[in-house]
Amino acid sequence: MSVLVPLPDQDFDTTEVAVPWQLLTEAGHDVVFATEGGDRAPRCDQRLLTGVLFGRLGAEPEPISFYRRLERDRRFTEPVSWRDADVTGYDGLLLPGGHAPGMRQYLGSAELQQQIAAFWATGKPVAAICHGVLVLARSTDRGTGRSVLADKRTTCLPKYMERSAYLATGWRLGRYYRTYPAYVEDEVRAVLAAPEQFERGPRTLRRRGSRNEHSAAFVVEDGNYVSARWPGDSYLFAQRFIERLSQPAA
Repeated sequence: MSVLVPLPDQDFDTTEVAVPWQLLTEAGHDVVFATEGGDRAPRCDQRLLTGVLFGRLGAEPEPISFYRRLERDRRFTEPVSWRDADVTGYDGLLLPGGHAPGMRQYLGSAELQQQIAAFWATGKPVAAICHGVLVLARSTDRGTGRSVLADKRTTCLPKYMERSAYLATGWRLGRYYRTYPAYVEDEVRAVLAAPEQFERGPRTLRRRGSRNEHSAAFVVEDGNYVSARWPGDSYLFAQRFIERLSQPAA
């Protein structure tokens, strides 16, 4: 099956892209990347490869190794344009996150939001993690005029995580961890029909899930939709999305 992964030209989260790509390709799926112009290979947030602050807070070694392989993949080096792609022709849509300034190209694109709304209307599987949930929150269903997430249960980057990262690094990196004035959680909650649809998950700041250990990971599943909070959920997030792809269409 084919899975479309839109990305900004730069600053996406290394783990949230590389881990799902690795697991999806291992499962035999064709992962197609899309950028706004489709004219060059995108680049992850480079701080995550070396460590955000004093060599810490970056991606783990295994996701970095996946990313180095991804950099040589033709689908990555020759992305399609999300402006021109027939998004409804793909079997799945995966929306990664990231917080650095370059993410605004992707998070704030009205064209991409229209494409996402068109895909959502097909009922095919959609997965979003961290800031990627924000793209869905901003995508409007043409029939109702509401966010496509309005009636879904979801998670996203929790406010306490976003605030903690900002407070720990702001003295050196400014607003690197604050993509927008509003917290991601607040904007996502604002589009939901009821407060109980949002699920924050167990509190954590350090423990991450891995390929074979999911006790620290958290995802929310609602029909065709899978969401997760942060890079530490990436393995379980990808595995649950793969399970959705294997299920017959509703």
